[in-house]
Amino acid sequence: MKKGWRTIFFLFGLAAVVLMLLTFDADWNRVKEVLSQAGIWFPVIVLLWGFIYLMNACSFGLIINDGTGRRVPFGKVFQLTVSGYALNSVPPLGLMGGEPYRILELQGYVGGRKATSAVILYSMMHICSHFCFWLSAVVLYVVLHFVADDYALDLWMCIMLGVMTVVFAAVLWVFSLGYRKGFVVKVFGLLSRIPLVRKWAAGYLEKHRKDLEEVDAQIAFLHTQRRAPFWWSLLLEYAARVVSCLEYWLLIGMLMPGFTFWDSILVMAFSSLFSNLIFFSPMQMGGYEGGMALAAGGVQVPSAYGLYTALVARLRQIVWTVIGVLIMKMSRKHD
Repeated sequence: MKKGWRTIFFLFGLAAVVLMLLTFDADWNRVKEVLSQAGIWFPVIVLLWGFIYLMNACSFGLIINDGTGRRVPFGKVFQLTVSGYALNSVPPLGLMGGEPYRILELQGYVGGRKATSAVILYSMMHICSHFCFWLSAVVLYVVLHFVADDYALDLWMCIMLGVMTVVFAAVLWVFSLGYRKGFVVKVFGLLSRIPLVRKWAAGYLEKHRKDLEEVDAQIAFLHTQRRAPFWWSLLLEYAARVVSCLEYWLLIGMLMPGFTFWDSILVMAFSSLFSNLIFFSPMQMGGYEGGMALAAGGVQVPSAYGLYTALVARLRQIVWTVIGVLIMKMSRKHD
């Protein structure tokens, strides 16, 4: 990557950290109180997320290192994973800030087309794993209703869960089509019909159609010709979602001994769903905490516990964003 671009992305990373600190909805006394209450579990949770990012990097590595071309070192893949998620906290890029950074860093290893297809496919894996996780949470809720009789299943809840099931299943079906045939060309074709971006999208599609078709071909190649790495990559991303539930289980379970790991899955699923619905907000500010409180209340956890857990999770996110920005700076010296 050219030095100028690296500097721009590094500044975006610094902006993410500054924004987090400026918009953090708690004073220093509250932060000290929360960290004191979390105790040894806060560093444990920070380390837990290091393991989760390791799983993400393994998933990403299976896509990048497909046996063709230059192999990307795993240390580089891990750095791109963590730094990419750090950049995803920067407005107005929202959840897509890290993808251009990953592409520009990878193209020096594997070329522009493969770097683009690998990053797009990994992003698809990451998003698809969320929908798989949310769909499995719906199934878990229904199962726990009949097995443990702890969860209400009245008419409105049945309607809501039914709508969620249909939507999630439809999205996963769309993803399956994208995996089999690629979707980049179709996305630009769709954008060329939208008034505000029509001219730009049509011009870009006309100028770069061959490149975009090659990206689609490489996405389809991984799904059809390298099925084992494809499914392992998706499984690792899904497993990372499940492992992340340990954060809620440890924090809320410390306050409520009867809080089970199954409860933590439901809290994690519904809080992440709520926060992702407002993805345009930097770090999902407000939505994350609100979603936590609503989800916790839905599984009969006091909302105060949910807000406490959300605050600890926010502090953990700040720590890993700082780490992501720092290793981005360090990678400039070692690449």
